Amino acid sequence: MNKKITDSGIEIKEIYTTNDSQNITSETAGQFPFTRGIQPDMYRGKLWTMRQYAGFSTAEESNKRYHYLLSQGVSGLSVAFDLPTQIGYDSDHELAEGEVGKVGVAIDSIEDMERLFAGIKLEDVSTSMTINASGFILLAFYVALAKKQGADLKKISGTIQNDILKEYAARGTYIYPPKASMRIITDIFEWCSKDLPKWNTISISGYHIREAGSTAVQEIAFTLSNGKAYVKAALAKGLDINVFGKRLSFFFNAHNNLFEEVAKFRAARRMWASIMKELGATDEKAMMLRFHTQTGGSTLTAQQPLNNVSRVTIQTLAAVLGGTQSLHTNGFDEALSLPTEDAARIALRTQQVVAFESGVVDTVDPLAGSYFVETLTNEVEQKAWELINKIDAMGGSVAAIEAGFMQDEIARSAYEYQRNIESGEKIIVGVNKFTVDKEAPIPGFKIDDSIGKLQSEKLKELKSRRDNTKATSCLESIANAAKDGTNLMPLVIEAVEAKSTLGEIADVLRNEFGEYK
Repeated sequence: MNKKITDSGIEIKEIYTTNDSQNITSETAGQFPFTRGIQPDMYRGKLWTMRQYAGFSTAEESNKRYHYLLSQGVSGLSVAFDLPTQIGYDSDHELAEGEVGKVGVAIDSIEDMERLFAGIKLEDVSTSMTINASGFILLAFYVALAKKQGADLKKISGTIQNDILKEYAARGTYIYPPKASMRIITDIFEWCSKDLPKWNTISISGYHIREAGSTAVQEIAFTLSNGKAYVKAALAKGLDINVFGKRLSFFFNAHNNLFEEVAKFRAARRMWASIMKELGATDEKAMMLRFHTQTGGSTLTAQQPLNNVSRVTIQTLAAVLGGTQSLHTNGFDEALSLPTEDAARIALRTQQVVAFESGVVDTVDPLAGSYFVETLTNEVEQKAWELINKIDAMGGSVAAIEAGFMQDEIARSAYEYQRNIESGEKIIVGVNKFTVDKEAPIPGFKIDDSIGKLQSEKLKELKSRRDNTKATSCLESIANAAKDGTNLMPLVIEAVEAKSTLGEIADVLRNEFGEYK
């Protein structure tokens, strides 16, 4: 018998009929539980935000790419930061050596943030920043720059990823222990709800969980479970779920199994609506799962890289058919290097072709009512609930991460996936089947190693002309707030305005909170 099973272990039948989907309810987009989408008219009313994730080298170099992308029709910017920035080290720190500007842009100070957005009015763009442990500092840089531009903070829109739990489970760019990290996150929720109301305060991320090797089912189960933990932490701080709930967003991966991915997105919306209702939300907008999608980085192959254009197209369709609010498409060359300008343009054009030529945006949830898709949506949901119930029984996400449960589950799935590729049971075109003897080289994108020295010189010059007494005083205020529980955000904004650096602020809190080992 020729059995077909998804990576999540769901068996796919040869044919689906009305008997498989008799329990389908008649649901409408824009209404609880939002299976069919969060807007009644979905893309007929407004297309998803087309983003291109970019950031490399210096702020000046990244700024050139942003202006290019905006000229090509990007409707939102998405910033990648280098590893030292992600883990709270200035570019002149010994641990930053060799990593400055490599996987993203180096941002050490408010002046780097000014260079990054030179010529771009922050009121006019929506900016997503992939930053977690040091997310509060990068948000402070962004807010300080908006104030300097004379912007109305009530109009500033965008997202910081700010999802530390998945860092412990899957990615590793954490700084502080879980309890301290959760305190910082709820400080951000509280401050933004009053002072930055259009800002999405967290992008609860399944993307990196999937990149680490999870299945589609594990991706939404672990992500929604982490979401519950953030909501409970905010409720424990006395915040209003109907206020902060509207500013929560999610970040998912799109892989190659088109129908399983569509079912995953539909199931996730339905599940989150149920979770938020159970936690006390009464405003439907606080129950809506709004999400950004990025096509699957781990699905890209270094072999025959032009095949990745086809993969990204399938993944784009999965995200759009699944109802995403925002989308980044990967460049075909990203298994080899950061994307070249040409690769980034093709990736953006892929979204534009789907939006303006494919017809899939003309009606809401076009796959709804398919016996197969509706049944698969139910099966994905059922398997995800089973995992969430296990995590709840352990005491929630923080306890499950501390016990290594999520990490072990992801590792097991990653091992199984690789074993199936090596055995030939799972075919990856151009890798374990349909290979070629010789491939034409693809020109890669290279980062100059002198960036670290350049950034270090900027830091030295900045510290020589700032008011060091004022900067030190601001850092002391942050240390005191860490002890007494005062909201950190206003003090961090003051510190960055006084030209305190990212590393200095992160170090003050390292001294107070310790580091997670």
